[in-house]
Amino acid sequence: MRIQLHDNNKHLNFAPLSLTRPIGNLRIGILTNDERWRVLLPDAVISFETEDYLAKKFTKDNHAMCVNACVIPNSDIVEEVLKLKGNEELISQGLWIARSGTGEILKEYSGKEPMVINERWELYQKNAEVLAQDFKLLTDGRTSVQLSATNTIIGDPNQIFLEKGAKVEAAILNTEEGPIYIGENAEIMEGSIVRGGLAMCENSVLKLGTKIYGATTLGPYCKVGGEVNNVIFYAYSNKGHDGFLGNSVIGEWCNIGADTNTSNLKNNYGLVNTYSYASNNIEQTDVQFMGLMMGDHSKCGINTMFNTAAVVGVSCNVFGAEFPPKYIASFSWGLQNENYAFSKAIIASNNMMKRRELELSENEIEILKFLSDNK
Repeated sequence: MRIQLHDNNKHLNFAPLSLTRPIGNLRIGILTNDERWRVLLPDAVISFETEDYLAKKFTKDNHAMCVNACVIPNSDIVEEVLKLKGNEELISQGLWIARSGTGEILKEYSGKEPMVINERWELYQKNAEVLAQDFKLLTDGRTSVQLSATNTIIGDPNQIFLEKGAKVEAAILNTEEGPIYIGENAEIMEGSIVRGGLAMCENSVLKLGTKIYGATTLGPYCKVGGEVNNVIFYAYSNKGHDGFLGNSVIGEWCNIGADTNTSNLKNNYGLVNTYSYASNNIEQTDVQFMGLMMGDHSKCGINTMFNTAAVVGVSCNVFGAEFPPKYIASFSWGLQNENYAFSKAIIASNNMMKRRELELSENEIEILKFLSDNK
């Protein structure tokens, strides 16, 4: 079956994360949404209805079944989608889930109300719920690699799952508030304290003495240390040292400098305001806890102090002795939004990627060039 994940006009709602990927490729829980569809429907061919400048990397298929990428799929949704034929559209209380053809014939979804993401902060807010769903999806009927006796378990040990090659020694693992999933060749180093939910994708690492609480996700090949509360890291990003990061989402190929701290709560305990890519303004939200949103390929120097609800675009190099502004545009250098030359930014990104024997593809360079020219 061919499935096309549609951005549903939410592209800017999830920026800066969605500046370099469609909504259907955002990570929440353990998986990205396209990965989730592939697990639920192994024979599916996945495509994307997204912004034109992303279309070379994330290709379109005009003949595929159109699916709302903001909906987190489960087995019930997949079953109902497979039943669509002709020009039918599956809806749930006015929300469209999927459509075949023109979608002029409406079919009401009869299952449990689906999980939906509409704003970038909902990625961390709903991470616990989606992580628990993904844990069940990936581990039901399977046997975990045995956990070493050097660890201390609080809660249900059946809510801890280790994939092949995973390594955990001398850690405290608490599953009372959520499961702990440790992917293939991932490692939790000695002295770490984890209160689930936690998802560690393949080859990710928690460094010595790390403290994790509040549903947190480490994408593939991430290295994380210090104190982390309810954060999603996309692939190949590092926070290798001490410092606090909470209620945040960090894109791919990012690096958080040693002793960097992020405020996730205003001093007056009020609702936060944050930068909106849709309006190009700082806007009031209905959210009390919000830390840092950082786009792909951005870095910050040691001892950086981020304000509550800070937003950093793509390919930024943030450093300096003062608090950075609440919004830093893509391809910025330092704290004053000085221009980060495109050629130098590409060299820096490739230097980081070469450590993993990777480099930017032509399509990825084109995406970054578009963002540099249109920031």
